[in-house]
Amino acid sequence: MRALAARLVHCQASDIAFAPTSSHAISLLLSGLSWKPGDRVVTFAEEYPNNTYGPALLRCHGVEMVETTWPEFYDAVNERTRLVITSQVNYSTGFRPPLAEISRFLRGKNTLLYVDGTQCVGAIPIDVTDVHVDMLAVHAYKWMLSPNGATFMYVSPRLRECLEPNIIGWRSHREWRQIDNLCNGEMVLSSDAERYEGGMLVFAVLYGLGASIEMFLEIGQDVIANRVRDLTEKTRAALRSLGARLPFDEAPELYDSPIISARFEDVDASKLALQLRERKVLVSARHGSLRVSPHFYNDESDIDRLVTELKPLLKG
Repeated sequence: MRALAARLVHCQASDIAFAPTSSHAISLLLSGLSWKPGDRVVTFAEEYPNNTYGPALLRCHGVEMVETTWPEFYDAVNERTRLVITSQVNYSTGFRPPLAEISRFLRGKNTLLYVDGTQCVGAIPIDVTDVHVDMLAVHAYKWMLSPNGATFMYVSPRLRECLEPNIIGWRSHREWRQIDNLCNGEMVLSSDAERYEGGMLVFAVLYGLGASIEMFLEIGQDVIANRVRDLTEKTRAALRSLGARLPFDEAPELYDSPIISARFEDVDASKLALQLRERKVLVSARHGSLRVSPHFYNDESDIDRLVTELKPLLKG
């Protein structure tokens, strides 16, 4: 399963560790680094709560957390910035930061980059070694169609040199697989990413994750990405025809993602999402906008159904 996850994000099996959630992954990162008063963590405004709650708690160590907009991002990163936290795609708006550009900038400052891929991996390919992410966490229940509680994370060799494990158990020792003669003395940590797992894993959900990844690899990531892109473009066009305002139309290079945020003037998005659910059309409301996220298992008839059910609700 490590090898399968590694193939998916283009790294080595030894770079992959498993965790219950992406909250678990970012907590490992935040509590495993050695912080100093005056250090800074930068994240984007309107990020997923995981990416702001944890960094905010670091204030007790004298660490400053800065939430910034994209136009102000590069000014927000200074010589004290130890870590930048971002989603590959924003869960609410569909904002897709240019990770390769950001990574190049951060590596010149020796700043770490954490990416939460939960809102994107499975719909858009990512090559972690090409982008130079330090940690990528993917709770696979979304686009990867996996059971809840199955998360895989890429931990770069660079990060493993400075990130201390903070969950310790019998599987922390590098020779834990020698179960006939387990170490009873002082442990020696593995150099692989599994050093952050600690105890026993919940294998049932991980087997489900493994099956999902096998399916995605068999279909082909590019095939899935192209299908998702096609459905996304058709969905945007359908929403525009109903009068929606889309962030994509204002900055397509930053909102080219499968999460479509649509705002209708003088319409309660939360009420609209509930009304659509009653009609068996499943979308979400996020911060006053309707969120529509087509995946490769959808087809054009689903988009037509969305329009059919949405049109009278907007008129009413």
